[in-house]
Amino acid sequence: MATRRGRGRPPGESDARERIAAAAVHEFGEHGYDGATVRAIAARAEVDAALVHHYFGSKADLFAEITDFPLRPDLEVPRILRGPREQAGERIVRFVLEAFERPDVRKRGVIVLRTAISGKLTAPLVTGFLSRELLPRIATELDAPDASLRASLVASQIAGMLITRHVVKLPAVAAATVDELVAHIAPTIQRYLFE
Repeated sequence: MATRRGRGRPPGESDARERIAAAAVHEFGEHGYDGATVRAIAARAEVDAALVHHYFGSKADLFAEITDFPLRPDLEVPRILRGPREQAGERIVRFVLEAFERPDVRKRGVIVLRTAISGKLTAPLVTGFLSRELLPRIATELDAPDASLRASLVASQIAGMLITRHVVKLPAVAAATVDELVAHIAPTIQRYLFE
């Protein structure tokens, strides 16, 4: 008579989550965000691809977890765009600026920004993540033939704002309040999105 296995984790898989995370770091590092696949990560970790999804969800979720970044613009910005259209630019700028007021987000966000600017190996990770996970989601919410360009212009404006405020620390931008920056930048974002 066969012995029934109880519920719970399969035998020998106690370190699977850690192996998957380590494999993901290697795969993302070697192949960039676009080149890394869940199958390749699973193969490197010597687990089934379903286990990767079980522990981490999507590839974007796995990427967010291994980079330890607590902000998910790929999920939040499309939600923001579904609200009242006339305040979308303001809501996006305020969301990003207020998130970066939190020390945990700012610390990790500055690391991501710096590596995106200067890291030959890490820049493709950030670019791939934005190109695959964020920009198409913004473009989907826009009703325009040049939606991809508009989404990219929004990203360029937001990235520039964050770099000048938190990396380069231009005095006037670094000293400005969230409300001041929203008042100046939101109209440009609004124009990129809808005008």
